[in-house]
Amino acid sequence: MAGFRSLARQARDPRSDLALRRYSLRKCLERFAPYGHRATWDHLSSRAGFGPEDRSPDPARLVAALEELEEARTVWLAYEAGFAERRRKEKHDGLRRPGSFDDWHRLTWGGFGVAWCDDPRLHPREPLAEVLRRLIAALEREPGESCPVCGGERLLWKYDLDHEPSAGPVCTDCGILVPRPVLTPEALAFARRGRLLVSA
Repeated sequence: MAGFRSLARQARDPRSDLALRRYSLRKCLERFAPYGHRATWDHLSSRAGFGPEDRSPDPARLVAALEELEEARTVWLAYEAGFAERRRKEKHDGLRRPGSFDDWHRLTWGGFGVAWCDDPRLHPREPLAEVLRRLIAALEREPGESCPVCGGERLLWKYDLDHEPSAGPVCTDCGILVPRPVLTPEALAFARRGRLLVSA
């Protein structure tokens, strides 16, 4: 099974058939898809200027989509390296079991679904790397009241998500499942109450 870098080389290779290049880019999303596979593909194709179902996109647009994905992956890998270093220090200091704050990270190891978007057509418009930088910055500061990606305050608790956790606060503006550690208990309670009001 090919890794991300090997698939990225295939997607970038101008000597390869265009269908193979597109396929290789799609396969990259099996290794790294911050919004989930379908939402990340929709994001990349719309930002690069080709349709998600376009079987013969302009090669330059395909490479632009790949470059955006690679930049985001670089941001995420740097975060994971810092996380691993912190855990090594904690283990050295006797903290063998990660805290509840780290539950979110355990569910997103490798970068799949870091900023999960259950609706593949509703996702942030900003470049993936910028979205991840905002999310990581939020994880490294005190919890807040709004979405760390778009600043939206309309958070709604949703159930039966196609991701783990299967329920949580979803930003109705940009569509991400907001990681619980970045929200205050009051913001989480407000999102839950909003769900009750909507379903009534």
